[in-house]
Amino acid sequence: MKLHNYFRSSASFRVRIALALKGLSYQYVSVHIGKGEQFQESFTQLNGDALVPMLEVDGLRLTQSMAIMEYLDDTHPTPALLPSDAAGKARVRALSQSIACEIHPLNNLRILKYLSGTLKLDEDTKNTWYRHWVDLGLQAFEKQLAQPATGRFCHGDTPTMADCVLVPQIFNAQRFKVDLSLFPRTMAVFDACMAMPAFQQAQPSACPDFEP
Repeated sequence: MKLHNYFRSSASFRVRIALALKGLSYQYVSVHIGKGEQFQESFTQLNGDALVPMLEVDGLRLTQSMAIMEYLDDTHPTPALLPSDAAGKARVRALSQSIACEIHPLNNLRILKYLSGTLKLDEDTKNTWYRHWVDLGLQAFEKQLAQPATGRFCHGDTPTMADCVLVPQIFNAQRFKVDLSLFPRTMAVFDACMAMPAFQQAQPSACPDFEP
């Protein structure tokens, strides 16, 4: 199993958490997206999206973090990242997509580069853009956690795919100095996640390509 990823990529971080939770070993292949290595022909021949992560396993080249995590859950079902009941699955997928589809696309690296490079926004304006969309998205996420189905983690008392998606977003929000005190339920879940060795093992500072 070979994971092409980048230490600071939120999507890569999600997959590293999932792999760690399931106790799966893999070869770490760094693709430095800050330097544009994802556009090198050697990588685009493997992955036409020119995005990370990409998981090579059993002759397959899997892309998109959500699809990779569901593949891992199907092929290595214990511990499960999705509940067994239909309602639980729907809730965990909705929580995951609230971040992966509503927050993350607006503030990932290529968007921020476009804002500062092509549109010539200064650093403060760019960061204000970032914080606005993260704050708005986490307000919605906080409300979604105000349900009985939320336990120590996003859904119940064991981590699911939603927690794999949440933690990288909080790491990024901390980097950009988003006021996270406004989201007590969300941060309680984050703290519960970070108390687990799997989340610690997967975090950026533990990656071989980490840069301060």
